[in-house]
Amino acid sequence: MDTQAIRAQMPTLVVGHVPSNVRSFKFNIFDGQPKVSTLGFHIDPKPFEGKVIATTDEAIVVKTGRAEFAVLDRTLVTEVPDEGAKVQVEPYVRRRFDGQRADTPEEQTEFTADGQPYTVKRFVLGSAPAKLPIPEPRCPELQELVDQLEQLPAPDGFRRVTHMLVDAGARDITWVDPLPADIIRTPPAIGFTVATTKFQGRVTVLYERGLDLYAVELHRDGELVERVDEVFFDTLGETLERLIDDGSWRRIRVQCLSCRKAIRH
Repeated sequence: MDTQAIRAQMPTLVVGHVPSNVRSFKFNIFDGQPKVSTLGFHIDPKPFEGKVIATTDEAIVVKTGRAEFAVLDRTLVTEVPDEGAKVQVEPYVRRRFDGQRADTPEEQTEFTADGQPYTVKRFVLGSAPAKLPIPEPRCPELQELVDQLEQLPAPDGFRRVTHMLVDAGARDITWVDPLPADIIRTPPAIGFTVATTKFQGRVTVLYERGLDLYAVELHRDGELVERVDEVFFDTLGETLERLIDDGSWRRIRVQCLSCRKAIRH
């Protein structure tokens, strides 16, 4: 979507939909690019509802407030509704392995001096972690792999590698946490099953002690279909993106709440 052209068209597209006593209007563009706060943090937008007031070959304009609008990239929406339809819109948000938004405050139970439990919610501004649901490793090399998957950026620069795994439908997560004497015979590893248009099957990331590098294996129906050796830690995201990320996570979910017919993509 040509965002510069859309910005120039907006006054014409929203004319008649802004109250006569309002001198300006606001709009947000959803084109698959991450949103950034005024403090420079990546943020995950909330779902919203509105009325479709205009469509073009590239964009769908939804009125979300008295003088507020959302512009959706037409190539990314799951449905193209008719003008006049009331819709619910869910732009992409980073999620955790439990399905919750990654920016959900973390809850922890603490205790008062007399032993009474209470719940503390912690939220770190700009933080949206997707922690692997595995116990704390005893093997330092496995711990390092976990830290790298959770903290290294995906190639898009918005997600972490673990967000990419969540978006690929990663489930049935397993791990190999060897003792030091067994680190070569049974390499530290993280495994999971994914289902994307690029690959459906089992993915394993292994630590190769001799080279101090990683290898990524793809298995389908118990058979090894591809192995990538000599993967440096800072190319883990790039390697996994090439193997399993189909880009469908960028889709904008549009659900018609009151419309006659919609074109499904």
